[in-house]
Amino acid sequence: MSTAQRLLSSSVRSLAARSLHTQCSRPLLNVIRTRTPALSSVSQTPTRRWYSTEKSEGAPAEEAAGEAKPAAESEAAAEPKTEDLLAEKDKQIAQLQDSYRRALAEAENVRQRSRKEVEQAAAFAMTRFAKDLLETADVLTIALKSVPEAEKASNEALKNLCEGVDMTKTALLKTFARFGVEPYEPVGEKFDPNWHEAIFQTPMEGKEPGTVMACMKTGYKIQDRVLRPAQVGVVKAPE
Repeated sequence: MSTAQRLLSSSVRSLAARSLHTQCSRPLLNVIRTRTPALSSVSQTPTRRWYSTEKSEGAPAEEAAGEAKPAAESEAAAEPKTEDLLAEKDKQIAQLQDSYRRALAEAENVRQRSRKEVEQAAAFAMTRFAKDLLETADVLTIALKSVPEAEKASNEALKNLCEGVDMTKTALLKTFARFGVEPYEPVGEKFDPNWHEAIFQTPMEGKEPGTVMACMKTGYKIQDRVLRPAQVGVVKAPE
């Protein structure tokens, strides 16, 4: 047998085998379908997909995060900035420092006024007492002026008496000076009504009007205040 014949014979056999297999398999498939209708119905039923209506576990967290983000942004916008807070604190500190300095200055002013008042009270505490003693000094001055120099030279006892009176007057004036009381005689000065008390006025050649020409009673001052004005005579303009 030639090669061509062999190829033809094998092709015929394969076709016959395929036809026989097809004929035998179809009745068997029909039997299986009749005996197992559930399988056929299952195979014919269209496939359905089921979807869950419940939210997944990750969804609440995502939604909460989404809701928290705008809330955080609103809170951040509502909170004042650090620079604004610092500026406000600096302003408050400056106000407190200003109030503190003002309080210190006021306290210092009160201390100075109190100290000055205490000093003035101590300085002028004896004003009335010293003013009463001025009459004693005036009497001693008048007593010394009433004794003529010739009498003192001829009478040793009178001379010693005058020296004792003068020493008493000197001691009294030293006591006055220790407490800030000092005498003054404004002869030749311009008349000042705050320090002088005019007793009389008279014209005088060579003197400017308004000048003190004589002191009738010595004036006294305590510190920078008048204790007693000097009684003086004042030059007036000629008529």
